[in-house]
Amino acid sequence: MKKLHLTILAAAVLFAGAAFAQSGSVSVAEPDASAIGNDSARQALREVSVDRFEREGAWNVHISSDYGVISGRLFDGSPLAKEPLNDANSQEMTDTKVFGVKTEFFRRGVNSFFVTAARPIAIEGVTKTVSVWVCGRNMGHQLWLLVQDYFGHNFEIWMGSLEFSGWKKITAAIPPSPDSEHGIIQQSAYHGDKPGLRVVGFRIDCNPMEARGSYYVYFDDLRAVTDLYDMENRDEDDMSDAW
Repeated sequence: MKKLHLTILAAAVLFAGAAFAQSGSVSVAEPDASAIGNDSARQALREVSVDRFEREGAWNVHISSDYGVISGRLFDGSPLAKEPLNDANSQEMTDTKVFGVKTEFFRRGVNSFFVTAARPIAIEGVTKTVSVWVCGRNMGHQLWLLVQDYFGHNFEIWMGSLEFSGWKKITAAIPPSPDSEHGIIQQSAYHGDKPGLRVVGFRIDCNPMEARGSYYVYFDDLRAVTDLYDMENRDEDDMSDAW
């Protein structure tokens, strides 16, 4: 399966002109979901919960045995600054846990570790942004979002540095495909009517000078802003092409 890498520069080139030029925003850390891939006035943006890190066994951790050992587990807690989700379908979901990862490095070096869902998590609609709350322990490591598009192609999207103290909400924009043939493809008129993106997990690239001893990082409240216009405005008598 072809693996495509979206670097900071590539992401900026893809959505800076299309998204930020329209909205007037220049903040990569706080992208405007309403302006990403906005080639039509027909949008039905919704913020939805992707995962709240509440279930045992839902997330896995991995590091090369040459670099160190790693473990992950749930803890009681939640970021105090986290805003409630305005989604009637998620009001009754429990939200009392966070997922913690402990990495014990053997030595300094250029290495990475992974936090991945037991199964890729599908997001309905056309995803504009993905956000997650992270407690990064003020280390200069880099967080990447791992996703699969409509055709199962893998992409890596830079989310930001973990060089901050306490909890912080980190948001990444999903660059739109310029022609429905290249980049991250979330829908296709030639291959059925079920658009969507799947979240595989995260990769943390470690700063070689700081990858020593034990490192702790915590995750909570993975969300997405998605455009559900096509799904909400589909005629009841329309046939589904997913056969």
